[in-house]
Amino acid sequence: MNKGKLAFAQIMEFSSQDVFKRCVDRYNGHYKVKSFSCWKQFLCMAFGQLTHRESMSDTLLCLSLNPDKLYHLGIGNLVDKSSVSRANESRDWRIFQDFGLKLIEQARVLYEGDNQLKVDLKGDVFILDSTTIDLCLEIFWWAPFRKTKAAIKIHTLLDAKTSIPEFVYISDGKVHDVNMLDEINIQRGSYYLMDKAYIDFGRLFYLNLEKAYFVVRAKDNIKFKKIDSRNVDKDSGIRSDHDIYVTGPLSKDKYPDRLRRIEFYDAEFDRYFVFLTNNFVVKAKTVAQLYKHRWYVELFFKWIKQNLKIKSFWGHSENAVRIQIWVAISVYVLVAIAKKKLNITNSLYEILQYISICPFEKTPLFSVFSDNKILEI
Repeated sequence: MNKGKLAFAQIMEFSSQDVFKRCVDRYNGHYKVKSFSCWKQFLCMAFGQLTHRESMSDTLLCLSLNPDKLYHLGIGNLVDKSSVSRANESRDWRIFQDFGLKLIEQARVLYEGDNQLKVDLKGDVFILDSTTIDLCLEIFWWAPFRKTKAAIKIHTLLDAKTSIPEFVYISDGKVHDVNMLDEINIQRGSYYLMDKAYIDFGRLFYLNLEKAYFVVRAKDNIKFKKIDSRNVDKDSGIRSDHDIYVTGPLSKDKYPDRLRRIEFYDAEFDRYFVFLTNNFVVKAKTVAQLYKHRWYVELFFKWIKQNLKIKSFWGHSENAVRIQIWVAISVYVLVAIAKKKLNITNSLYEILQYISICPFEKTPLFSVFSDNKILEI
């Protein structure tokens, strides 16, 4: 008889219960809890994410149809919907946030030597962006966005070399993206890639003072004075490379130092891009290539929206929504950790698809993928 662990349990094996317990204790998560622990709550939510369940009822139905598997999943006894709902409403969402951040730390160490960038740079490269999830205002009244719409934003600082998030912040839809520059920890010598929404010369000057580099797409109405020019190779797409001072009545006081302005033509899409950076050493072509890597964060958002459940929520309160998002992020990172530790060459998508279909299979994951039992997509 095969005494191996279930596929779901094999993924959960890479999450430390000791670390999770410390997160629970930090917020007194087990106050008046009798049997349905925070860990079991996490397992139920993670099972729903990994198996692509559409709702909490759907998740619990799937579990109830496999009662002999619950012990091996780590859940134990059958769980009713009211227990999970009450837990999601009342238990501090920061338990799951802190645990997710610990998993991110673990993943960053594992992927430290990896580099999927197509440019050779010594410093780390981070991409700062956000994605908006629309909600019904009548139900999610605590997340106002517009007069007739509610929304939340997931702000993410993604490590471009590994596609592992460095920083995640959840806000309502009204919070402007540029405010996240006040929340992240600036690392000296690193590069920060951003779009137009992050143009704030006071905050960009702070990055400059911290000896960090930024590449940001310029707005069309920025006023500037050209002070120097570099020769450019127009065959590479670079149209101009100037040193400038911004001259707007407010921006010149907020950013009194010089900037580098690079104009790039993308022949593939017939579009012009203008970048601002405080790095005067790297080639202009490298700056354009760096900004192209900003789409890694778009792929990250697309991946978690398509493969995890963060567009339809299993609870209506702010607490329940935050728990679900952090469990989804934790699942993404756990799959990434498993992929690295088991030396699986298949994509995260393929691993997730296998577990969603075969959560109760006992074949070791490394054996499943090394034997090429997964169809190439």
